[in-house]
Amino acid sequence: MIDIEKFAALQKASKNSFAKQKQIVKKVMAGQKVLCSVCQQPLTLVTPEQCNATNKKNSGISCKKGCTDLQLDFV
Repeated sequence: MIDIEKFAALQKASKNSFAKQKQIVKKVMAGQKVLCSVCQQPLTLVTPEQCNATNKKNSGISCKKGCTDLQLDFV
């Protein structure tokens, strides 16, 4: 049986995480400097074109160490 309180807490945490990631994406794509919450390195955007040029696997937003790694689908 599912504990409703635990499920509600998980749902709230998931919602908050998504909102935080959405804000990070908006700021980085607007050219603002955003730091990784773990290593304090700047987050950078890698487009699909840059992936092809540098042989990286995934496009998205990440720090150099990989602590933060938001994979994005570009349409």
